[in-house]
Amino acid sequence: MTPFNPLLVPSFRVVRGAEPVPADLIGAVVAIGNFDGVHRGHRAVIAAAAERARALGRPVVALTFEPHPRAVFAPHVPLFRLTPEPVKLAALQRAGCDAAIVLTFDTALAAITATRFVDEILVARFRIAGAAVGFDFHFGSARGGSPAFLANAGARRGFAVDIVGPLHHAGRAVSSSAIRELLGSGRLEDANDLLGYPWFVIGSVIRGDQRGRTLGYPTANIRLDPACGLAHGIYAVRVDVGGRRYDGVANFGRRPTFDNGAPLLEVFLFDFSGDLYGAELAVTFHARLREERKFADVDALVQQMNADTAAARLALAGDSTGTSLPLPTQG
Repeated sequence: MTPFNPLLVPSFRVVRGAEPVPADLIGAVVAIGNFDGVHRGHRAVIAAAAERARALGRPVVALTFEPHPRAVFAPHVPLFRLTPEPVKLAALQRAGCDAAIVLTFDTALAAITATRFVDEILVARFRIAGAAVGFDFHFGSARGGSPAFLANAGARRGFAVDIVGPLHHAGRAVSSSAIRELLGSGRLEDANDLLGYPWFVIGSVIRGDQRGRTLGYPTANIRLDPACGLAHGIYAVRVDVGGRRYDGVANFGRRPTFDNGAPLLEVFLFDFSGDLYGAELAVTFHARLREERKFADVDALVQQMNADTAAARLALAGDSTGTSLPLPTQG
């Protein structure tokens, strides 16, 4: 994958909820979906929208929903979001969208019929010139709107619809659920393969107990969503912060040698000195080095940390992907 240069990407706009739609985004071609992960299958939908947008001379816009519908329909069931909203917006930008429209998914939106969704949102509000959806996309109350329904509605209302079929890669069906399962079982490389890019998180650095400083490994600590299902362990990572990129090694887990506390992402940046408290980091996961485990004493832990650092440097030296995805320029 070619390293991403955010300076080469035009401004990415985000329209949320009932905000006015900029005039130049009226009449866009929209890729519609939840897009959790913005994986290879999702990007095939975006590519179909982009191809039609180029033919029509229109912008390509991702039309997506927040919060994730499962948070509305099953609020007590934890959901491992591959891409919480800031991450999803960054990935949609990287996928080539000119903008994103983020509709608020609540009981009111869930209750409107598929016909009203087409008439009131796609046609009356956005006046879309075309749409692209995945083969399994459904919308409207009781999931009454199917891809075929949307195509028929488009034929009547004057916009084209592209329906993208299922995608397989390296012998596996590409889906958000499959990627969640792979990340949760420690198969990071396989998950990244289905994503089509190294999985990443965005978060602000919080103050920890500063134990790493006493061990010679000061870390930037990030509290991930409690529902994050990433397998605990040690990872080779790349970190974007303040317009610069650093290689590093990270532990995600409960620190069993010390306190077995709440899961925390602890990132040690190579060849960096400075204060990162409060800074926003994009941490990209390139290789899983080992599982997290408890050590007999601090000396044994530090010896292993030295080995982990060497292993991470080696893994990243042979990793040409080199990409963390950009933070959204707006929104």
